[in-house]
Amino acid sequence: MEIKISKELSLKISKFFFPFILGFGVYGIWGIFSDTIFKIWPFLIAYFFPPFGKETIIPIATGFSNLNITVPFLNIHISPLDIDPLSIALSVAFIDIVVALFLVWNYDLAKKIPLVGKFMIKIEKIGKSSSEKYRWIKALRFFGIVLFVMVPFQGSGGLVGSILGRLFGMKPWNTFLAISCGAIIGCLLIAYFASAILFVFKDYLFITLLTIIIIIVAIMIFVNLRNKKNNNGK
Repeated sequence: MEIKISKELSLKISKFFFPFILGFGVYGIWGIFSDTIFKIWPFLIAYFFPPFGKETIIPIATGFSNLNITVPFLNIHISPLDIDPLSIALSVAFIDIVVALFLVWNYDLAKKIPLVGKFMIKIEKIGKSSSEKYRWIKALRFFGIVLFVMVPFQGSGGLVGSILGRLFGMKPWNTFLAISCGAIIGCLLIAYFASAILFVFKDYLFITLLTIIIIIVAIMIFVNLRNKKNNNGK
């Protein structure tokens, strides 16, 4: 009996720490063979803090990878970071994949983590209240989660995708696979779309990048205000 408990405890500990080991391990190995990770780590850290999301982080990183300007009178020169779209897209997608893996194994435990747990409970309540906000995802199930994670809006990443998958009765590994597909496809589309726009307007790169950021932030503010209005009206 004691051996069984010891194995169960060991398995739980392994499931808790493995996603962290996997994440730091992949980025660490990447750093050994390439210096790209050292150029994009500030963007990856920012990805964890709202209102930043893949819809803002990836275009910004893509823009800075091509940015080469000198600010007049201030003696400031911004050099290109030489980050290819594939690197930043897969790096951001990998974060969602690791988060989804952690929640596959530690969903109930994650609900006890400060801030994260409160957010998870809030999303669960919205889903259970028959809100129109997530009804289309439930109807499409697997493909609904894929499309949801692909959508370039705040709150459409691996964390919320995992919560909705569990809430709608999907098997954990099906949810994980759907999130992985959605994250990779969505991030690649954003990265190469942003890269294409910046290439077309490369002569006005700084203005184009600034315009894209302003438009994205404006859309995010509009969506958040509309959601708050709808929640207050209920």
